[in-house]
Amino acid sequence: MTTVQPASDTTEPAGGATASARLPQRWLILAVLCVAQLVVVLDNTVLTVAVPVLTTELGASTADVQWMINAYALVLSGLLLTAGSAADRYGRRRMLLTGLVLFGLGSLAAGLSSTSGQLIAARAGMGVGGALLITSTLAVAMQVFDATERSRAIGIWAATSALGFAVGPPIGGTILAHLPWGAIFLVNVPIVLVCLFVARALIPESRDPAGGRLDVVGAALSTAGLTAVVWAIISGPERGWTSAEVLGAAAVGVLLLGFFVRWERRIPHPMLDMHFFQDRRFVGAISGVVLITFGATGALFLLTQHLQFVRGYPAWEAGLRMAPFALSIVLLNVSGAVAVVIRRLGLAAAIAIGMTLLAGGLALITLFPSDGYGVLLAGLLVMGVGCALANPAIVEAVMSAIPAQKAGAGAGVDGTMTEVGSSLGIAVLGAVLNARFAALLPAALAGAGSFPAALAAARDGAEREAVTVAFASALETGQLAGAAAVLIGGLVAAGLLYRADRPKTAQ
Repeated sequence: MTTVQPASDTTEPAGGATASARLPQRWLILAVLCVAQLVVVLDNTVLTVAVPVLTTELGASTADVQWMINAYALVLSGLLLTAGSAADRYGRRRMLLTGLVLFGLGSLAAGLSSTSGQLIAARAGMGVGGALLITSTLAVAMQVFDATERSRAIGIWAATSALGFAVGPPIGGTILAHLPWGAIFLVNVPIVLVCLFVARALIPESRDPAGGRLDVVGAALSTAGLTAVVWAIISGPERGWTSAEVLGAAAVGVLLLGFFVRWERRIPHPMLDMHFFQDRRFVGAISGVVLITFGATGALFLLTQHLQFVRGYPAWEAGLRMAPFALSIVLLNVSGAVAVVIRRLGLAAAIAIGMTLLAGGLALITLFPSDGYGVLLAGLLVMGVGCALANPAIVEAVMSAIPAQKAGAGAGVDGTMTEVGSSLGIAVLGAVLNARFAALLPAALAGAGSFPAALAAARDGAEREAVTVAFASALETGQLAGAAAVLIGGLVAAGLLYRADRPKTAQ
């Protein structure tokens, strides 16, 4: 195994640091990686509180607002595999710096936008930078830390996503209370500049020595296929799962991904080595990513709906009340406690226990509703402990199932499966919520497409109360479905990993 050498632009391969060659600045490097990861996550969550302002000041239609959100997600999802492959071939440090530059320029363009079209285009540009940052930050962390410290480093890296999910709305609300809406994007620029300066000075270059040229055909097929599939998942609840647009996009996406698989099997230097899928541990790990993020992201989405629509908190306050969930994840990982527990339990057991706790915390909040904060706080802390345990375990399972020199490709697969699972979770559990809500609505309000629309159509206080009760009951159904999905997904993922590791243990 070749060690990382701290040089500014070397072509030396890096298979991960060893205990005897640990970089003294590795924890500072991790801090930079986490800040870069955090701004990528924040960019989605912080936008939720700005939608009313954007609608007014830019004259944005409902479709415009949806594209402001979805342009970023679609570009990011479609490019993750390509970004990971580029990091391995051209240098992880180089792609990290490139991602920071693109994300910073996109943020600047978004903050200075004067029309909806300009903002949508800027958000798409930010998605390109975001894809490079998600893959390169994880790939660099895999190279900088040795096996002894890697679990803790991955845990801290993974915790930043939860932190961004919770603190995005409060940060966005605070900015909008004192500054113009463009500031929610412009605030990224100085952060990116600091990360650029520190990353260029401290992070060593590493790449796959046998990477070869970029697989242009594979990149085009995977990007187009993944974008089409994710678009179909995102658009399904609104346009109808059986609509021609959704079914057509899904079919085209699956067909293109099929061509991608065939192409990758034929070329000597594939973007994604299909032999990885012959490894039961790799298949179990990526299946676990989809299953876990499906349940966890969908359940947390419904919980934020509960806080905003049932309890009546604005988006920024709902995020603030969710903060204990994220802070518990961060504290447990930064302290190193989670890494110790994962080493003692093993990855499969850590995932099973963690997702059981996450499901239990969500069930606690759902089954024991209270107007106070005590039950919610207890449930969030239990959920936080579960996520703190399961998230780094599943990321480590994916990354440890492939060669270290393919860390970028592994990060691309992990990011892609995370995006697909998250989109599915929000779409499917959102559909459960909407179907149950429609079934419980009074007959006079049948056909109302959403909770706000039903409230607006209500003719008196009694009907408004009926709408609120129906939505609360529908949310309870959706949250329990989410808790069940979290539990089942966690146990299935743990079972797949356990079965994959059992032959090695026996040997």
